[in-house]
Amino acid sequence: MAKPRIFVSSTFYDLKHIRSSMDNFIDGLGYESILSEKGDIAYSFDVPLDESCYREIQNIDIFVLIIGGRYGSEISKGDKKPDKKFFDRYESITKKEYDTAFKKDIPIYILIETNVHSEYRTFLQNKSNKAINYAHVDSVNIFHFIEEILSKPRNNPIHHFEKFEQIEKWLKEQWAGSFKELLSTKVRQNEIKTLSTEISELQEINKTLKTYLEAVLSGSSPDNSSKLIESEKKRLEDATIRLELKNNKWFKFINTETGIEIDEFIEMMIKSKTWSQFMKQIKDDDRKQYVDFILQSEPRAMNDLNESRRILGLKEF
Repeated sequence: MAKPRIFVSSTFYDLKHIRSSMDNFIDGLGYESILSEKGDIAYSFDVPLDESCYREIQNIDIFVLIIGGRYGSEISKGDKKPDKKFFDRYESITKKEYDTAFKKDIPIYILIETNVHSEYRTFLQNKSNKAINYAHVDSVNIFHFIEEILSKPRNNPIHHFEKFEQIEKWLKEQWAGSFKELLSTKVRQNEIKTLSTEISELQEINKTLKTYLEAVLSGSSPDNSSKLIESEKKRLEDATIRLELKNNKWFKFINTETGIEIDEFIEMMIKSKTWSQFMKQIKDDDRKQYVDFILQSEPRAMNDLNESRRILGLKEF
């Protein structure tokens, strides 16, 4: 079973205890924590270490950013000016990690030490004053980083913390809320799908009523009327079958993996007496092997296949 992969981004030495607690917390939830000091990141010998971190972020599900009093090391592509002063501007690895996650639209959760956030509010009132000595940060870039985060129109939830328990409580609430929203979205999608099917059925019935009305107005004979009724009954039955098949998980899987459309799918089902006969009709060998693997390894797949046969009035495999 795949687990959500959660990348924890922060400076290391000043926040190593918080990072260790985050690792235990995430693993305790059954998720996969990604922290550089654990060796979770595959480093390439031919690129700088930080580039491997940015690449790893392409494959995560959640990004947690923790901002403390240290801004961190400069990115490998920076100018590498030694002995940077408090007001010298540069881009840190942590900030680049955040930018990478934001550009990929990965859900981001931001945690800021309370003392740092308090000094940030002081900074906002004194941006041009370089005579102030800030007690809780080692670089003005931290304040500019926070300011940039807050300027984003979305995907920037922020929580202040003094101890790890506050982080744990907030993240639990946030992730529980996200899970509930996901379930609600799934329910709404099912409701929309059901409504869409009902609308399609009504459209087919409307076509039939229109055909009947045209026949009445044209003075159709009783014999022709009987044939018309029988024909429309068959058409409605076929339309209902197609609608049910389009919502069948097996057809959706076959359509996605092989490109087989509804008419060809129905023909393949009618021709097949066993699932192996069905498999032989898939032309692409690679796709055929994959479909065969799914059928043999996933019991629900055979159930969905047989459900599609029941819709067509055929015997189960």
